[in-house]
Amino acid sequence: MKRKLSFPFHWLFAIFLLAFSLQHAPAHADGIDIQQAHLESSDEGYRLSASYEFDLNRGLEDALTRGIPLYFTTEIEITRPRWYWFDAREIVSSQTIRISYNVLTRQYYASMGNRLHQNFDSLDDALSMVRRPNRWIVADKNALKPGATYEVAVRMQLDVAQLPKPFQVHALNSSDWRLSSDWERFNFTAD
Repeated sequence: MKRKLSFPFHWLFAIFLLAFSLQHAPAHADGIDIQQAHLESSDEGYRLSASYEFDLNRGLEDALTRGIPLYFTTEIEITRPRWYWFDAREIVSSQTIRISYNVLTRQYYASMGNRLHQNFDSLDDALSMVRRPNRWIVADKNALKPGATYEVAVRMQLDVAQLPKPFQVHALNSSDWRLSSDWERFNFTAD
């Protein structure tokens, strides 16, 4: 004789499934979208102009407000296609922007190496420096051959390798700390 499951068990099972699916749903988008990226020629060299779209999830916001700085690294690779061998990697460069929070002053700080340091009153203002960074020189003017066409690849990611060592282990095992874009590829003809 088959035993029929009681009515409350079905509801309990449905609630359990709903709670499990909500637990694993991301609070925000877990990726970085590259809105635009292109190279510009200037007197100093070739500059990368790019803008990104992303939001920090709750785990990253909490870590930041508790004093853990976040590092966003933009990488660029410029290669020259060759028909007779592997593509020649002409330029490989990166730039890291550090975002931190000072609990005493209740201000956010953004810095790019030793060149630029700024204070912000809100997290969104500090992240605007990451989302729309200054155009930075990725190659000297004589690094690329005029008239040659190059393939440019750009990506941005939350760089967990620069976190304090105890947090690196946690970051590698937590999906909250995986924030990156895909490689954006485009062609560029040097002038």
